[in-house]
Amino acid sequence: MRRNSTPDKRQKNQLELAFVDESRSEAPRASTGGTESAMAERRAESPATEQWMEEVCEGENCKQALARVKANKGSPGGDGMTVQQLPDYLKQHWPTIREQLLQGHYVPHAVKRVEIPKPDGGVRKLGIPTVLDRFIQQAVMQVLQRKWDRTFSDHSYGFRPGRSAHQAVAKAQQYIADGYRWVVDLDLEKFFDRVNHDKLMAQIAQRVGDKRMLKLIRSFLECGVVEGGLVSPVDEGTPQGGPLSPLLSNIALDELDRELERRSHRFVRYADDCNVYVRSQRAGARVMRSLKRFIAHRLRLKVNDEKSAVARPWERKFLGFSFTSARKPKRRIAPKAILRFQKRVRELTKRMRGVSIEQMAEELARYLRGWIGYFRQCQTPTVLQRLEEWLRHRLRSVLWKQWKRGPARFAELRKRGVDAALAAQTAGSKRGPWRVSCSPALFLALPNAYFYSLGLPPLTAAL
Repeated sequence: MRRNSTPDKRQKNQLELAFVDESRSEAPRASTGGTESAMAERRAESPATEQWMEEVCEGENCKQALARVKANKGSPGGDGMTVQQLPDYLKQHWPTIREQLLQGHYVPHAVKRVEIPKPDGGVRKLGIPTVLDRFIQQAVMQVLQRKWDRTFSDHSYGFRPGRSAHQAVAKAQQYIADGYRWVVDLDLEKFFDRVNHDKLMAQIAQRVGDKRMLKLIRSFLECGVVEGGLVSPVDEGTPQGGPLSPLLSNIALDELDRELERRSHRFVRYADDCNVYVRSQRAGARVMRSLKRFIAHRLRLKVNDEKSAVARPWERKFLGFSFTSARKPKRRIAPKAILRFQKRVRELTKRMRGVSIEQMAEELARYLRGWIGYFRQCQTPTVLQRLEEWLRHRLRSVLWKQWKRGPARFAELRKRGVDAALAAQTAGSKRGPWRVSCSPALFLALPNAYFYSLGLPPLTAAL
């Protein structure tokens, strides 16, 4: 183990030295011989308070950005370089890249277009930057976020440190409990694809005076997209897939937050999902009309009429959750989220997959742990209990089908302690696997404890 880990440690130390040495070498170069270095000339061009690019290239910031990119993993961009290859590449080329950044000459690569299906139909277009560009975007994002995050609205919960979707849902629940039992559910149509570059850059320029930083951010917005081997230009939108895109989305929608605060509305926003809570349907209709005008004229965006509505909160979903209609509302899993869960479980537990129950359970457990981690704040345990029972029925029917095909038809049943006569009675039935999975024989053969022994976490553990 030591032989394998030593090269990795040496590579990490060398890379850290490359970052640290570059940052420490600035002062001596600027003060030797009474001559002005390129670094001193750059500092003379803008006030000391506007040295944004120097902060981006600072050693500690770069080390944090590299660690984050490596932790996020991700697929290669258009140049084919992997996350594992990035440290070696930086070790060799970082001085040149750093100089390009400080001089304002760095040119990003075009992003690779990837389309993934949406749960409710259609596709979501992602733009996957190269790993080098992801590293630089991460370094830029960290500097901007440290300076700007505290200035964003308290009603904004998306893509911010220390904030989460669970907090947004809890805040919405509080508004409903306070008597605001109508919701103006706003969904911005193709928001990430339609952000106006000029307006976004104008908002950033109000806070950033470093022209190199502004030029770099615009170049990331306009670097183009690779589709079918051809590079297409981009004149609007912030492609999802890069570390900088979530922060830019919060900057673009900060004006909407300020307008809602100015009007003293009770609202919650998570990225492009925004819910405004009011006391009556009439007030909701009035708010919807005025916000549509504001979003179209001021933000130059469009509200998706099909996905937006004025309705009761328990008739809508918000970040995968909905609410009960009681005076003290409870959080429940939205019906569409349950359907997506069942669809994914069916894919993982197909009886004709041809995999062992152990492998199936391992894949299913991985999905369940993530699902439970998100929906752990559900306050309707009976829903989780029904889903867990349905899941066990699925697995019992899978095992029954496997046993029925196998050469030792009842061996496993006998091993599980089932009476042979009862097993034979069940086997002689012409019922399908799903109906057989509800029989007492399989309940005896495959109790709940058996599925827990396979590593499947109980859904009710989320409570």
